[in-house]
Amino acid sequence: MKITGLRLGFLVFALSTPFVFGPTTSSRVSAANEKKLPALIKVTPQAPAFVEVERLGELAQRRARVAQWIGNKGFLVLFSGEPRVYANDVDYPFRQENNLFYLTHLKQAGATLVLLPGNTQFPEILFLPRSNPLAEVWTGHMYSPQEAKQISGVKEIWASSELDPFLRSMRNRQPYRPKQENVLLSDLPASFEFRNGHGFEPLFAAAADDGASVFLLAPRGQDSQEYRKEQQFASDWSKTASGYSVRNAWRIFNEMRLSKSPMELRLLQHAIDISIEAHERSWLAAANAKWEYEVDAEVAYTFKLRNADNWGYPDIVGCGPNATTLHYIESQSPVKPGDLLLMDVGAEYEHYTADITRTIPVNGRFSPAQAEVYQIVYDAQEAVAKASRPGVTLSDVNRAGTDVIKQGLLKLGLITDLNSDQHRLWFMHGTSHWLGMNVHDVGGAAKFVPGAVFTNEPGIYVRLDALENKPGSWKDEDWEKFKTAIRPAFEKYKGIGVRIEDDLVITANGVEWMTKALPRKLSDVEEFIAKIRSGS
Repeated sequence: MKITGLRLGFLVFALSTPFVFGPTTSSRVSAANEKKLPALIKVTPQAPAFVEVERLGELAQRRARVAQWIGNKGFLVLFSGEPRVYANDVDYPFRQENNLFYLTHLKQAGATLVLLPGNTQFPEILFLPRSNPLAEVWTGHMYSPQEAKQISGVKEIWASSELDPFLRSMRNRQPYRPKQENVLLSDLPASFEFRNGHGFEPLFAAAADDGASVFLLAPRGQDSQEYRKEQQFASDWSKTASGYSVRNAWRIFNEMRLSKSPMELRLLQHAIDISIEAHERSWLAAANAKWEYEVDAEVAYTFKLRNADNWGYPDIVGCGPNATTLHYIESQSPVKPGDLLLMDVGAEYEHYTADITRTIPVNGRFSPAQAEVYQIVYDAQEAVAKASRPGVTLSDVNRAGTDVIKQGLLKLGLITDLNSDQHRLWFMHGTSHWLGMNVHDVGGAAKFVPGAVFTNEPGIYVRLDALENKPGSWKDEDWEKFKTAIRPAFEKYKGIGVRIEDDLVITANGVEWMTKALPRKLSDVEEFIAKIRSGS
């Protein structure tokens, strides 16, 4: 039996039942309602299903790794994400904080997870808002304690109103368990009482020696947009609790989330598959589109059609000179035959986001100038992939790709010196970033390890006003000399923007292209567009 869940609620099922995060592809769209597509367009496969005991086992292993890192002299507090206001009394759709989802798969606002590794009675506690039938009339289903346990595997669940009393007890080094009516679910008997041992001894003994720790997701700096609650908690705790140091939990999750498990890779691949279908549908739509927003509408339609949570970042659909703006999101300009159309769009599915860019000719054929630029970017991608293997870094592969870009720009006549930063005028970003639960995911300067996912996205952008704005580091005399030297090439290539972006996962010996199903080679792009527009 296939179970739909998490998005609208949760159904009870056996641990051997396949778990599906959302409706499967076949159940989502009836044949009568599906647009007829050319056969070459890759329809998204069914959403991945997981054996429940394996899914819950992986969540338990993740929490155990965090607990091992914290040790018995500390505890972790993970708050849920906060609802965000769109305008007045309208909120954005709720999205759970990544790390809480990573440990629990829960999407309930107002939930808090506490891990107490040294506690022998309840090492894991979930604080959960009580379901409220009156509120659910307006805002939909809230998890029951039984549903929260089935989704997360956490067995000790207390009412969220008990979080503050619990934390006060931790400050005062007093064992705490709520009155029975506020223990929503527990494997401990209702008659449970603290007697010969209460389970908090290692933590409180460490606090008495000023050696205990409370771990939080508290970013450095002031006024975090996403983690204000954590920052306020850290500030208040430091003022009122003795014996505990506040420690940042980010390092724990940065290292854990770098290498994706097979389950994570399947979820990410599904987000990629949805995105590939959106790209290919859009290439078809671009043949008759008059405006960028018409092409973007095909992306939004496909994301909804295939049950994506959302986009992982706002769609970038830019035609002609708009392709030279890195984060162009307006989609308000005409789509013109003869121009290039840059599309940087990625779906998010169950907290994992794709990030894919293609630059296509609106009329299906690259002009000679467009093709020259495109080939350089393609070759830079190849260099990045060739340099990628366990043990290297994002900086290493960026150098490999950038060297190819510089050589290509010199050949085009857009730079005059390989040993300078002239190329930054036309290629102003890096080739790669980590990818996962965020489009710019955790990992920092870590070395590549098998299971790590990153983007491969070199580009060249010849902005129309590029020579009108001298970079601050240039001397006037050098700038004028440079402009004179590259002016003929600039006039030839101005207004052309090309980026190609793929999602790669590190393997034991190199990389696998997770986005390989989407045409990338120049001739393949032209051939694919010709075939789908002819109905093939």
